[in-house]
Amino acid sequence: MIGVRVDGRPVEVDEGQTILAACRLAGVDTPTLCWAQNLTPQNACRVCVVEVEGARALVPACSRAAEPGMQIKTNTARVRHSRKLVVEFLASTVDVSTAPGLQEYSRRYGAEPDRFSGGRTLADRPLKIDNDAYVRDYAKCISCYKCVQACGTEAQNTFAIAVGGRGFATHITTEWDVGLPDSACVYCGNCVAVCPTGALTAKTEFDLRAAGTWDEQRQTVTDTICSYCGVGCQLTLHVQDNRIVKVTSPADHDITLGNLCVKGRFGWTYVHAGLDDGEGA
Repeated sequence: MIGVRVDGRPVEVDEGQTILAACRLAGVDTPTLCWAQNLTPQNACRVCVVEVEGARALVPACSRAAEPGMQIKTNTARVRHSRKLVVEFLASTVDVSTAPGLQEYSRRYGAEPDRFSGGRTLADRPLKIDNDAYVRDYAKCISCYKCVQACGTEAQNTFAIAVGGRGFATHITTEWDVGLPDSACVYCGNCVAVCPTGALTAKTEFDLRAAGTWDEQRQTVTDTICSYCGVGCQLTLHVQDNRIVKVTSPADHDITLGNLCVKGRFGWTYVHAGLDDGEGA
């Protein structure tokens, strides 16, 4: 164990743990977008930066390891200004309508993305609906690379999703920009699970949102075990109006780590068999 101070509060963390872990142990809500507990930090969004005494620049809390005696400050004017700018840059270039976390950070730091309006925007990218599992709306993509990680060596090892282009033309895509049915995608939906902005959305959720009937306030959440095989993957069923509308899996589950296969994430429609004919569930 090593000792650090977060905003003046003493905290002990295991050697090798990050500043972000120390902040959370101290009860500090440090914002993150590109970080996930089941993925390797990529330092892509920089919204988690903090000030470390003696350091010249702000450091990313998600990847910087805590060091003995480190003095960490998470709410200085410099930190707040940096986070505000990051949020403003993102919100001025993409559609954040389905990114509640980003919206909350915008309110928290008093972001004014409209002051950057008129510049380069990514929100004019066409919607991609080419399968029945999930929808790709890259007008909402902040290039956090979490979907690329989930599709690659971090989870699925399918490599259907990758980074295409260079410089300002950099974007998330499939190999050779082909449609998902022509790619290596196996529709596990693990990319959907880690997306922080709704750029990747289950088709059922997308359809309900488009119809104006998606309402998380009316949804209940129930944990169960996937019925397809004996692995024991835990499913979290999101139910609205007595119908499953989405399936996720806890990122801290020791079997799934938030990951599922196509059957677990999208193969639950059999539960509704007979409902449309007026029969019981």
